[in-house]
Amino acid sequence: MRIDEALNKYPETVGIFVKYGFHCLGCAAASFESIEDGAKAHGIDTDKLVEELNEVIKEKNG
Repeated sequence: MRIDEALNKYPETVGIFVKYGFHCLGCAAASFESIEDGAKAHGIDTDKLVEELNEVIKEKNG
């Protein structure tokens, strides 16, 4: 899933993206870069990031 898709569908995830250093959430890269690609570009453990994103989504949406 692209970063912008995740943010549009699950706006509650913005805090997790910022926590991991994704400060350019509105930039052009967010519209074509996948969460995995963004994590790799920032040197982030993709599995950990996705785990935290899923936790926030689950908390919000039950």
